[in-house]
Amino acid sequence: MVSGALFVLSFPKFGHPAFGWIALTPLLVALSGAALRRAFLLGLTTGIIYFTGTLYWITGVLAAYGGLQTWVAVLINAGLIAYLSLFPALFALITRRIVMAYGRSALMAAPVVWVATELARSYITSFPWELLGYSQVTVLPIAQLASLFGVYGLSMLVAAVSAALAFAAEGPRQGPVRYMPAAGAVMIVLAIAVWGSRRVAASEWTRAGEPIRIGMIQGNVDQAQKWDVKRASAIFQDYVNLTRQAIREGAQLVLWPESSTPFLFEENLPAADVVRTLAQQAQVPIVLGSDQIERGHPDRFFNSAFLVRADGATGGVYRKMHLVPFGEYVPFQRLLFFAAPLTEQAGTFSPGLNPELLPVDGHRLSVAICYEVVYPDLVRQFVAGGSELLTTITNDAWFGQTSAPVQHFQQAAMRAIENGRYLVRSANTGISGIVDPYGRVLAETPIFQSAVLVGEARFLRTSTFFSRHGDVLAYASVVATLVLLVVASRRVK
Repeated sequence: MVSGALFVLSFPKFGHPAFGWIALTPLLVALSGAALRRAFLLGLTTGIIYFTGTLYWITGVLAAYGGLQTWVAVLINAGLIAYLSLFPALFALITRRIVMAYGRSALMAAPVVWVATELARSYITSFPWELLGYSQVTVLPIAQLASLFGVYGLSMLVAAVSAALAFAAEGPRQGPVRYMPAAGAVMIVLAIAVWGSRRVAASEWTRAGEPIRIGMIQGNVDQAQKWDVKRASAIFQDYVNLTRQAIREGAQLVLWPESSTPFLFEENLPAADVVRTLAQQAQVPIVLGSDQIERGHPDRFFNSAFLVRADGATGGVYRKMHLVPFGEYVPFQRLLFFAAPLTEQAGTFSPGLNPELLPVDGHRLSVAICYEVVYPDLVRQFVAGGSELLTTITNDAWFGQTSAPVQHFQQAAMRAIENGRYLVRSANTGISGIVDPYGRVLAETPIFQSAVLVGEARFLRTSTFFSRHGDVLAYASVVATLVLLVVASRRVK
């Protein structure tokens, strides 16, 4: 239970990064002498507290915007939390099995196992929210490790400190051996902090590439009014007016949020012509989010981002590849028969198939739509394909005044560090902002306020170790965990 609470306290908006370094220690200590069944239950309990505290806001979203009764929303969120909690439970089970086979020194394998189960959670559940490494995104010297090994590398580092502390508590009773892992962990953290501090201080990439001033439009449209036909004209006009303000302030590219148009961009030709004319007259390209229909039998719907070039023509379209479960589609619809209202609200969007880039003034940029930005490998694919600037558009109006908008923004910031790119974010109700390649937030807006934010970013063509090689450390952790388990199964208990 203590580890679960420490995990919750490691993340915004109520926590502090310092708690992340000790979050796993109580669980690892509690595993000492535990039977495998008890180890699993300890991990499960930790996971339930962890995810209840970081994902509590999902219940409110489902009840307020999914058309569900509160008890049904609670039931669905409880199911999701229980599902996610299986992975900390699996971590505890594997760790205990390894310790039983190799002795207490095997506690130092816990960081490897933790990263393996985090990677498994990311791919199996398609919900990699608030991985342990994200707790350090605001600690910039430490966060620079993500440029080498991504967020999973940070997870391993933070978990290693917890494991070293647990070994100090549970290791050999005599001699200095029990403190050696802790001393080693401290030295490694200090070395990374010194290296990271120098990297941030040098900030070479803030002077490289070609600068561009970007205007982020934050319309602050209430979710309950977003698709109200009576409000459509006023909402659209607000976006047009805010765009004109951004252009007056020197924006060379304007970014609208996800699904910003209260109509289908390709279907409402008069309104689309207003946007095209605005771009043409100002000679400023506009990237906007809008739903898209592909006519057929049956029709298919996509959550898309359109580039309107400076000449008014459509320069490219990106279709969202990773859809939000219970937001854009409902998994296991037959099983969740009691969630019929949610099915009707969510509709059935189709995923895009390709990480398309959008061309702007001889450069290419990528657009991660909403939840997609929490997928490290997807954003890395954009960069590997030639993206020189990361943009993300989202509608966080669903979340209200909860922790979710801050969590979402900080996870997006991690992508900038991993890939050595500026990241520009336009959110309907905030947080909109600009993050430099070292994770510094150069500008941001408050939430639930209409705003225009104009700031400078840069098109970059440099690369990081992570952008070239991806999650090699995380995959190596999976292999190492499997090898440890196979060998452990052959050892005498």
